[in-house]
Amino acid sequence: MHDGEDCNCVLTNGLIQYLDMRWLKVMLLRERLIRQGCSVITHSRLQSSGAGSAPNTSFVTPSPPPGPLQVNSCIQFWKQVFSQHKIPEPEASSEYIVAHVLGAKTIQSLENKQLSDPLTTSQMQYVWELCTRRLQRVPVQYVIGEWDFRHLTLKMKPPVFIPRPETEELVVLVEEDLLSREKAVISVGPLREITFLEVGCGSGAICLSLLHLLPRINAIAVDKSAEAINLTRENADRLGLSDRLNLLQMDILLDSQQLVRECGAVDFIISNPPYVFSEDMNELEPEILQYEDLQALDGGEHGLEVIQQILTIGRQILKKNGKIFLEVEPRHPAMLQMLISQGCYSGIVYKDTKRDFCERPRFCILQKTFEEV
Repeated sequence: MHDGEDCNCVLTNGLIQYLDMRWLKVMLLRERLIRQGCSVITHSRLQSSGAGSAPNTSFVTPSPPPGPLQVNSCIQFWKQVFSQHKIPEPEASSEYIVAHVLGAKTIQSLENKQLSDPLTTSQMQYVWELCTRRLQRVPVQYVIGEWDFRHLTLKMKPPVFIPRPETEELVVLVEEDLLSREKAVISVGPLREITFLEVGCGSGAICLSLLHLLPRINAIAVDKSAEAINLTRENADRLGLSDRLNLLQMDILLDSQQLVRECGAVDFIISNPPYVFSEDMNELEPEILQYEDLQALDGGEHGLEVIQQILTIGRQILKKNGKIFLEVEPRHPAMLQMLISQGCYSGIVYKDTKRDFCERPRFCILQKTFEEV
């Protein structure tokens, strides 16, 4: 039991079996949705077809074709190479890399003339260098060293966890909630300060997006990884948001009471915590297993280890009616509702489950209802 844990409620085998049957139906829906276009480049936490094996590092980097190579031809060349080596989403991989070399975000943002112009020798060398890294199953985000999240461009460095598109939806949920509940505070004047806690900041995607959009709020962001804290700090400095951000390096499973003391009262908590079931970790994509911080993904036996600690901490630091916004594994909403109904985390109520863009139950909203003691 971790410090600060106040509940002995457990998930029974019967509940797990029941939820696994429900999950089978969810997985069948997931496969159908993916075939309809829900897959997104190197973001999925679950393996796609052919994933789970070790990256092939025995390849020989192909030589460029003879003569000048236009942008479109270069993209098609590397798309074919990636396909031959079973690199996920070969076309998107080649497009992102070539666009980056040309100083653009996407191929679609380039002018027609740029697409028809031949690449220079230095551009060709750079494309080959980056594409060779992609052949080694390095995630595109690490290959190009940056990634867009909401309205921000963030630096990316291994092994810091790469933000997923689902997490953008989590940020939108919080933005909408704040803008509806606290419109007077944010738009008219600082009637009171708003402070939130992010657990597991990674690259800073969540906290920096909220600080960027809402100039009258302050953030406390915690992560156990020094690399994550340093990258969040670097991104905050680049974006001019450091003055409203307090970064804390600590493990909330071990240092929860220290976190409670340093945080004080907060208005809400937001987190995309480690939530993968430990038994599912080996099923993740090679891009994840080889390069990302696995501690940012492994949530323990039922994927709830950090999530339950967040609820325990929330009881202590949330102001009355303060909310907890969580991104979770699709089996978790039912599990959390069961724990709350068993009387765990008294004073915390389960408010709502929201679905992601592929219609998976992905986000949980909980709320504290009692006064501070």
